[in-house]
Amino acid sequence: MENEKSGDGVRAVNRALGILTAFSATEFELTAGQLLKRVDLSRPTLYRLLSTLEQLKFVVSEGEPQKFRLGPSVAYLAHVWTASLDLNAVAQPMMRRIWESTGETVALFVPEAAQRLCVAEMASSQPLSFKRGVGYKERLALGASGRAILAFRDLDPDQIKALIEGIDIGFEEYEKELNLTRQRGYAISREELIAGAIAVAAPFFSQNGQAAGSIGVFGPSVRMNEERIEQLGMLVKRESENLSLALGYYATAA
Repeated sequence: MENEKSGDGVRAVNRALGILTAFSATEFELTAGQLLKRVDLSRPTLYRLLSTLEQLKFVVSEGEPQKFRLGPSVAYLAHVWTASLDLNAVAQPMMRRIWESTGETVALFVPEAAQRLCVAEMASSQPLSFKRGVGYKERLALGASGRAILAFRDLDPDQIKALIEGIDIGFEEYEKELNLTRQRGYAISREELIAGAIAVAAPFFSQNGQAAGSIGVFGPSVRMNEERIEQLGMLVKRESENLSLALGYYATAA
């Protein structure tokens, strides 16, 4: 009897969670009929669960026909979850996979106004390698890890021109590089900041869809032919996407 009650409780929880996850950023208001198309429930069961969720403020409803949307209890849980996030800790598995796969230095960057800041780094153990260290800052407009962020920000031409002021590159050439970064999903820099160094970086996104930083991998040009650069690009892109998901970003809802 106790096992049956436990099973009923688990099913009820699964069904309630199914209702909550039926909503999205583009479909944040749904009628009961629309919900029935998204969850495998009978109409009486759906209304019973909606009533309970509404009592607990996980959903609210209004209008005629009645439309449901997520309630303040969901916002509270999202706030608690966001407040508990430690970017460095969340990013460690992704950075470690890149580090173990490549043997090169891997670093995590976040933007600070017109600069980027290194907040975590796993240095290469190879004799010939490049590293800067946690706390290192550089202009956002310089290097792969900066362009990976800028390429996915909504900037107008004047803002871009201000960011590249003093850099030996024209606006059209820089805009072309940003477009190429968007197409590939990752940025590449060749001996841009350090002679003999090549960097490949991809952006990660926050819950609200903003480019929140980048993961970069750095190595000497003697180990970086075009094939390897492309492999690194796909690797950092994949792991940056994994980090975005871990931070609550879903591209389909953006």
